[in-house]
Amino acid sequence: MMNRFPKVNFIGNKEKISSWIANHIPTDVNSIFDAFSGGGSVSYHAKALGLKVISNDILEINHMLSKALIENNNEVLSDEDIDTIFEGTPTKGFMYKHYSNVYFFPEECKELDLYRENIKKLSSDNKKALAFILIRRAMVRKMPYSRFTINWEKIIQLRDEDYSYLKYKRKRAYHNDSFKAHFLSNLPAYNNAVFDNGQDNISIKGDIFDVATTVHADLIYLDPPYTGTMNNYFGFYGVIDEYINSKKIEPFQNNFVDKSTSIDLFDKLFSKLQNFKYWMLSYNNSSYPTKEQLIEIIGKYSRNIQVIEKPHVYKITGKEKKKTNTEYLFLIKNDSYEASSKTGRY
Repeated sequence: MMNRFPKVNFIGNKEKISSWIANHIPTDVNSIFDAFSGGGSVSYHAKALGLKVISNDILEINHMLSKALIENNNEVLSDEDIDTIFEGTPTKGFMYKHYSNVYFFPEECKELDLYRENIKKLSSDNKKALAFILIRRAMVRKMPYSRFTINWEKIIQLRDEDYSYLKYKRKRAYHNDSFKAHFLSNLPAYNNAVFDNGQDNISIKGDIFDVATTVHADLIYLDPPYTGTMNNYFGFYGVIDEYINSKKIEPFQNNFVDKSTSIDLFDKLFSKLQNFKYWMLSYNNSSYPTKEQLIEIIGKYSRNIQVIEKPHVYKITGKEKKKTNTEYLFLIKNDSYEASSKTGRY
């Protein structure tokens, strides 16, 4: 790929195996619907292959990621845009009120509030999305373990560079670099990641159970939260959605977190995929349902199921221990698909 996917620090991101996934896309596929786009690496790889890509995620910030890097073909942030984003005096807004001494120090929250209001002044939605994902990158870099599920006492401890050195043998000084410093250091990589693949790519935001029947593509790629693993994505990143929207947000439903409902959710999901000739599902051997249970559920809708397996090392952020699991890639041909009867908005 001539354009390089930038660092996003997204738990569950498929960046390291996106080429392996893409290599199993059937040769007659020209369009792909990435239904749980997350950090966007699979959508980005598909875009680089020249496919028409429709990306969806229920999180606002993930929608921004795909809007900036998948839907956007040519707009980048200029020097004038950067001046606009960082001009003015930090102000007391949503983050200051709700998250001072919760995730960031009060002065840092005031800076975030200023940057959000300034981003609204940018000239296009694509530029705003690109600015917000760079702010996201800065927020995540300043958070120990790169997720918003750490209590304040632990955050203060881990941002202490002397403590960090004693515990980890390195100071992790980047936790104390400013938002602006992180933004500017990542700006070239994010600007350079924008490219045109000659397709009308689309980014949407919605619950997959609502949008699945409104989209048509040759293939739907499914990478839902892996039930039974670290998969509480609203807990990890929901505060960034709140920041963008300047309001508290309730956790979303249908989140695949609860083992007691996950089988029913998968059954409900597969029942809504008639617009797609192929289904591709990522999962692994540490998750619930098991491979065999998933095959049984999918078997209600298709008899043409292939499962490809790959050893894959998972490292939970903040822990030194790495664990090798087996990554599953289910490739299903939709028995009831009829191209002549396809419907959908996209």
